[in-house]
Amino acid sequence: MEDTKLGRDVFVALAAVGWADGKLHPDEADAIVRTALEEGLEIEEIEEIEKATKKPVSIGSIDISKMSKADRLFVYAVGSWIVRLDGTVDESETKALAKLGEVLKIPERPREHAQKIAEEIGGAGESSEPVFYNLPKLRRTLKVRLAQAQKLREEQKAAKKGKKDDKPKKKKK
Repeated sequence: MEDTKLGRDVFVALAAVGWADGKLHPDEADAIVRTALEEGLEIEEIEEIEKATKKPVSIGSIDISKMSKADRLFVYAVGSWIVRLDGTVDESETKALAKLGEVLKIPERPREHAQKIAEEIGGAGESSEPVFYNLPKLRRTLKVRLAQAQKLREEQKAAKKGKKDDKPKKKKK
């Protein structure tokens, strides 16, 4: 299955997360634009995203209708990485990230997992550069782990159902 192409609104929202502390670090701006370029957006859309990296914007709304759960987790994970790029995460960035999670309709527990995966992959590099430019690896890892979690849940449901079916039924008097 091919990844859904993320829209301009996603990258503007990521810029808003980056601006949450009142400044957008050049590495954060570069990461947002680079991710949009890797996504294959049109030049006009890239120009709009670049504008969002030059002056503060709000998260606004994101069209999630065509986004898979893995896509939404990917966007959230990129947001969690962006807030850490400048070396500090303050309360306003934490709130912006929470807002991004709400807009993407991601429950708290999956947000935590996505953030851990982002940290894991972001720290997997051999240099001090933000390794997170390996965004395809992040996306693949999120998809694989999401599929593993779904399979585990299905197995647990089946096991529970099997236990219920194995129990002797009580005779009615």
